[in-house]
Amino acid sequence: MIAGRRSDRGQAFPIYIVMVAGLLFLAFAFFAVGQASATRNGAQGAADAAALAAAQEARDDLGVPFLAALREPNGLNEFLANHQYFDAGHRKAVQLASANRSDVIDFYWRPGYWQDRVTAKVRTRYTVGSSVIPSTKTTHATATATAVIKFRCSPKPAPEAPDPGQGDDKGKDDSKDTPALVGLSCGGQNVTIDLSDSDPLAGLTKLIFAVNLIDD
Repeated sequence: MIAGRRSDRGQAFPIYIVMVAGLLFLAFAFFAVGQASATRNGAQGAADAAALAAAQEARDDLGVPFLAALREPNGLNEFLANHQYFDAGHRKAVQLASANRSDVIDFYWRPGYWQDRVTAKVRTRYTVGSSVIPSTKTTHATATATAVIKFRCSPKPAPEAPDPGQGDDKGKDDSKDTPALVGLSCGGQNVTIDLSDSDPLAGLTKLIFAVNLIDD
């Protein structure tokens, strides 16, 4: 009877070994999945930062063409429909991706009326790392993000310019035109742009053009 029990134990021992080995493999496999997920999240963060940075830099450069459009008849519609960004913001996207240990591998703009989209695709410089899955040691994560620049205003009548007066013309400069005022309503806030001002868009660019990430 004792010999039989010892025999049963001897037969069960290899089964225990296989079970423990299987559990260890599953544990390491789950760890590999966690590593891959962390690497993927890092890539997505780098892509988000790159796309946002590109859109923000491009928005900061909109002042000159936007003001030029306001000075032309129907210029605003032409600007919103046809403004081209080309490679705007690419340098900033590369910089932000690099700060997140990634490289920009694709970058492009898709203009659209009232809003323009910029997409950045990045690949991490680091890999998932060593694991029970051999390929992870050389696997880099990639991710894509899209940011949008949206014109958030609608035209509205501008306030009337001050009346220069009809009386005493002494000291009056007839060569000076009345300032051109452009009225906009941006997110419920009324905005007046004085095109004769030295800095017509002072503090207004972010109000007029919104930047945010979108699902694309």
